Amino acid sequence: MTVHSTIVHAAVHIPEGRQSVTAVEDRFRAGNPTHPLSRGVLQRMYGLAERTVADDHDQPSDLAVHAARDLLADTGTDPAGIDLLLYAGILADMEEPATAHVVADKLGLRCPVFDLKNACNGVLNALEVADAFIRAGQYRRVLVATAEVSTRESRWTVDDPADVSTALPSLSTGDMGSALLVEASDRPGILGSRFFANSWGWQAATLPNPYAQHRRLGHLRIDSAQLAASFDGLPDKVRGALRELDVEGDDLDLVCVHQPSVPFTRVVCDWVGVDPSRILATFPTHGNVATNTIPLQLATALDTGRLQRGDLVGMFGFASGASAGVVVCRW
Repeated sequence: MTVHSTIVHAAVHIPEGRQSVTAVEDRFRAGNPTHPLSRGVLQRMYGLAERTVADDHDQPSDLAVHAARDLLADTGTDPAGIDLLLYAGILADMEEPATAHVVADKLGLRCPVFDLKNACNGVLNALEVADAFIRAGQYRRVLVATAEVSTRESRWTVDDPADVSTALPSLSTGDMGSALLVEASDRPGILGSRFFANSWGWQAATLPNPYAQHRRLGHLRIDSAQLAASFDGLPDKVRGALRELDVEGDDLDLVCVHQPSVPFTRVVCDWVGVDPSRILATFPTHGNVATNTIPLQLATALDTGRLQRGDLVGMFGFASGASAGVVVCRW
């Protein structure tokens, strides 16, 4: 019998903390009194209203574990039945060991684990890996977990007024944890995936490793124009991938795209050929939650009845590096 993989469920853990866009701007102005910042700039530029903020003591593993526990409870899955755990977050508890070990220990898992990282496309790549492992017969039940505490990378002070534009994107990030369960199935679930890269664009968005910088803490720097340019040619490849998978945008019952801002969400919708009104907007009230963005849309669609078993789902990611990917599945 041919083995397929299917996404069984998606769950998110949304921290209770909130920071309004006004509070964010006020704090930035207080830290940079000589660098003028007009009021409402984050709302106008990015479409941000407020962002989610984790408790100071929460590590990425804590947020991922909260989401994973909810997922296991929702699906009635015994932790002993998980064959593999993939942690796909950008941020980690520590440099070594893999954060997947920390998550597994807190969940009481005894399966193999490893971290998988590719900026905001980490979860989509984890789905690709889980699908390949399951179809190869290596594992039957894979838990994908991720989490970000990106608000801690916000740049509250800049030395040079010219750096203000590269600091602003860091003020629109949000904290969250999420989890997806992928299982072996006798029916096609994940129908296909394609990924592409323009690795020459890696310098557009960076968060330096302090250990590689002689223990000097780095800061998140994003050149938005350079980042947009780094996606050159990738939209055409993604649309071509859809054609290879014999899928049209109008065929999709649910469309999920990475949402680093409201304007960029509209751009991505144009790139992949879908109406922006079909997207579940998550950025305005959560911020850019990075690897959690697509799981958040899936979980929200499930909670609101927008996603039903049998629906055709398209998940599109455009991330720094630069990379682009699409995963199409039958829910």
